[in-house]
Amino acid sequence: MKVAIMQPYFLPYIGYFQLIGAVDRFVIYDNIKYTKKGWINRNRFLLDGRDEVFSLPLKKDSDALDVRDRSIAADFDRDRLLNRITEAYRRAPCFDAVLPLLQRIVERREDNLFGFIHASLIDVCAFLSIGTPLVVSSTLGIDHDLVGQDKVLAICRHMGATAYINAIGGRTLYDQGAFAAQGMDLRFLQSRPCAYPQLGQAFVPWLSILDVLMFNSASRVREMLDDFDLVPSDAVTVQ
Repeated sequence: MKVAIMQPYFLPYIGYFQLIGAVDRFVIYDNIKYTKKGWINRNRFLLDGRDEVFSLPLKKDSDALDVRDRSIAADFDRDRLLNRITEAYRRAPCFDAVLPLLQRIVERREDNLFGFIHASLIDVCAFLSIGTPLVVSSTLGIDHDLVGQDKVLAICRHMGATAYINAIGGRTLYDQGAFAAQGMDLRFLQSRPCAYPQLGQAFVPWLSILDVLMFNSASRVREMLDDFDLVPSDAVTVQ
């Protein structure tokens, strides 16, 4: 049983979906503190040959709240966000195929931040025929006061994991020996470069999955989902 555990991100880059597809169960933290300067409710898209940030505006609230306790702002202009993205990608080759997905995600009438992001991840996975179950962390019977590696190990034990797969950015967070001591393999998913044409301009890498979908057919993206390496922590290289 291969397990991955990640924070929720709004329309993240392709590596996030490679990770979902690489495991048997994908756990999404909902009972984790919202990171104000992180990427939970924002990402990047292509605008006139450069990267531009888009985001979900949040209701003003305590920074101590968990992601599941945060709400999208009441004045969130869904039409404006949809128009920004559609205008940026109107000439992309797969625009017509992706537009219904984009509309379904952005126009969803859900005000809870986690609920909105969780639903969008399910939508993208369905579009790409990724069948990995997405498990919400708070539904698991573990000690939720645990943090960091201890919490990850508790989740893995609870789910009967034989391997824990993490995104490449987390390679300094975990001790391979701690996982081995509990009969688990530890690996990190390292995405290979995946350049593709972007309206004849210089390629801007690692944008939101939206960018990948707009310029590549669903079948081609499904091939790209397998374009990674699983490496131990001592074999990670910087690209």
